Amino acid sequence: MAELLAGRTALVTGGTLGIGHGIAQTLQRHGAQVVVTGLTEQECDDARARGTAAHVLDVRDADACREVVARVVEDLGGLSVLAANAGVYPQARVADMTDTDVDGIVGVNLKGTIHAVQAALPALTASGRGRVVVTSSITGNITGYPGWAHYGATKAAQMGFVRTAAIELARAEITVNAVLPGNVLTPGLRALGEEYMARMARSVPLGFLAEPEDVGEVVAFLASDGARYVTGQGIVVDGGQVLPESPEALAEA
Repeated sequence: MAELLAGRTALVTGGTLGIGHGIAQTLQRHGAQVVVTGLTEQECDDARARGTAAHVLDVRDADACREVVARVVEDLGGLSVLAANAGVYPQARVADMTDTDVDGIVGVNLKGTIHAVQAALPALTASGRGRVVVTSSITGNITGYPGWAHYGATKAAQMGFVRTAAIELARAEITVNAVLPGNVLTPGLRALGEEYMARMARSVPLGFLAEPEDVGEVVAFLASDGARYVTGQGIVVDGGQVLPESPEALAEA
């Protein structure tokens, strides 16, 4: 069987940790050449030790995004897939939220996504079959959770960007889609504690939390030729978490 992503070259922003790492590993397993970015040199060194090329990048810096994409194109001979995954999720209650809190999360999650797509656009166009897959979230698009109002706002804003970018870039044969994960077993989620993870698992009809590679498999599909007619969409990857009307609905299942 031919590899799903044979001949594909991919850049995964924020690909050294968590969901991004799972995406990168999955794309590689399906045959793509992959480069990741991380926020620190240590993160990138760790990725290189695992066999993945990596560059330091703060996606809030548009010039730095262009420089990294240029290096990736030079190293790989082109770029056909961008997984715009870099993101942050600090907690802050609405009553306590500062402009610094808001500016910080908007800068990474929203502006960073736009910067990455803008930087990759010429190379994706040149590939003739460009794919953009944004890591959004069920939070903000479908659900809410106390402490993450500003996070949810950026994730909903990403979907607004995806839908219009999909229209604008269609003539260049670039598809633009998103994955909307629920709770995924990343270091950040594990840091919230066993009680939180157990409570979240109980809210999922499938009864368990996702691994990062579960999200990666959906990204791989959206990056493949099989998804050539899918654009402007957000695919929920949450084990059915958003489906029950109430906790009682799960108890009745």
